[in-house]
Amino acid sequence: MISYMFALCVVGVCCRDFNISLPQNIQALNGSCVIIKCRFEIHEQYDKNLTESAAKGLWFKDGDKTNDHLVLNSTDPQPSRFNGKITGNLHEKNCTTIFYNVSSKHTGRYYFRIESGGLKYFYTMNTSINVTDSPPKPTVQLYVEQKEVQDQEEVLEGRSVSLRCSAETLCSSPPPTLTWSSTPRIPLSESSRLEELISDLNFTATHRQHRVTFTCTITYQLQDETKTAQDNITLHVQYSPKNTSVSVLPSSSVLEGSSVTLTCSSDANPAVNYTWSRESEGQMEQLQTGDTLTFNRTDLKHRGWYYCTAQNQHGTQNSSVITMTQILFTHSFVTNFMFIIYILMISVLLLVLSSSHWLEKASSKTEIISIYIYIYIYIYIYIYIYIYIHSGPKIFEQFWTLQPHIMSEYYHIR
Repeated sequence: MISYMFALCVVGVCCRDFNISLPQNIQALNGSCVIIKCRFEIHEQYDKNLTESAAKGLWFKDGDKTNDHLVLNSTDPQPSRFNGKITGNLHEKNCTTIFYNVSSKHTGRYYFRIESGGLKYFYTMNTSINVTDSPPKPTVQLYVEQKEVQDQEEVLEGRSVSLRCSAETLCSSPPPTLTWSSTPRIPLSESSRLEELISDLNFTATHRQHRVTFTCTITYQLQDETKTAQDNITLHVQYSPKNTSVSVLPSSSVLEGSSVTLTCSSDANPAVNYTWSRESEGQMEQLQTGDTLTFNRTDLKHRGWYYCTAQNQHGTQNSSVITMTQILFTHSFVTNFMFIIYILMISVLLLVLSSSHWLEKASSKTEIISIYIYIYIYIYIYIYIYIYIHSGPKIFEQFWTLQPHIMSEYYHIR
């Protein structure tokens, strides 16, 4: 029993063996540098051999310990080998190494060997370096009220939002930077760790950010060129109806019997339901639902004030009021009005013809007709000016268009 415990102590505690700690894979950017983080252990009996003055580290690439595969000697740098150095203290068992001016020839597997006096050991555990032309993409994450959510999940307007961009930093000089696009007037904070760069955007979600894409870019400024990589996220915001309005086709001023369509629109997420209402003579009336309200044949009973209500699960908004009071100037109104005018014109003509004063001055039938034409023109000019001032240009156009039709009706009645 005692011998078993002693053996356990010797194997598990007292004895140290040769061992090395290396990353399994390392990604490097072409034209930049690469760092191999490395620590090693030796058998305790060689501790006395590992001194600062005698310790030497060697790196071999894609092969055994022969000089054909030697790429770095900490005590004997040569131009034919890789440009780099061991930055760790070997006598403290730190073999961290940096290679400069990385290119495709640096891609491969690397083995470490320690030599110091009587200590010579080649570690079979190795690390793999992969050289790429593009830096690794950053990662953008969405947080709402400090809780991470997925890209397609929607955010409620008014909530506190944070977008975090994080990127693994590769060896470079100067260090890489993170920048955001589509972020006017949004404050950002930045932090960096030894192997990670972080940039946060913090803001309150509004409807203006719905479907806005935020892009984070990592930039490496190398000697010969600039290399970038990006990641983005599209924000989806839910909000109540905004900018609810009504449009009229063809116009809010129409003739009796014509067709009119009112169309309601609103900016909202999710989509809204529309309800039409009418106010006439102080009474409110619910009409129908849907984004359009159509009158196929208008008449005086359609006069009133119309508006629509847009509603979704987050709120309600009414449109501005659309008035339909200008249907007053209807076809029948124009016709009756013109009949009165023509009767007046005939009356005036009879008065002129019956007046001895005019008959004395009129030397011929032609002059009498000319007088009638002048009076006719003056009365028409007065009518047009009156309609234009009191009813607007739209009714004036309708009056002008209807005139031939009214004349024909008048003579047909006669």
